[in-house]
Amino acid sequence: MSSLISRFSVPNSLNELPDDIRNSILKVQEKAGFVPNVFLVLAHRPDEFRAFFAYHDALMERESDTLTKAEKEMIVVATSARNHCLYCVVAHGALVRIYSKDPLLADNVAINHRVADLSERHRLMLDFALHCAIDIGEFCLAWQERMESAGFTLEDCWDIGAIAAFFGMSNRLVTMAGTLPNPEFYLMGRQPRADMSGAS
Repeated sequence: MSSLISRFSVPNSLNELPDDIRNSILKVQEKAGFVPNVFLVLAHRPDEFRAFFAYHDALMERESDTLTKAEKEMIVVATSARNHCLYCVVAHGALVRIYSKDPLLADNVAINHRVADLSERHRLMLDFALHCAIDIGEFCLAWQERMESAGFTLEDCWDIGAIAAFFGMSNRLVTMAGTLPNPEFYLMGRQPRADMSGAS
């Protein structure tokens, strides 16, 4: 099973981990019903685990007046798809489905958001995310005006760019490690909760 998680060492047991990291993982397990593989992969280096999830939480859990949780996860999926990161597309695609309550949205965003049935606001949001993650990422006046005309604030632009940049790093780490998505992610948000065999 460890070969499906990482090419690098992973803990044989959560009891091997520092208390704070073990407790973090147990909270995720209690909420989701399983331990996402990325947590075990990053536990390979405890200091980096702490730094990674501190920044992750600062970006993804920060209250925003305009960006929803579903929109933030759409940014992750679009960026991860362009980086060919299977783990993040599947795992965060599940979160897009859950937060948006739309079982089709994540797949459309992952394949080609420019032809998907999205609002112009969402299309522009993802264009900007990919500009930041894949292209040079310069935030010129033309980009600022386009984003503001769609209702995005400067703080939103920071969030979009930072999420795209952060998950670009995440994409490379899990791809380097050879980490596959947990099977549970594939069904999440596709079926009524009662039929999901405990995954939440």
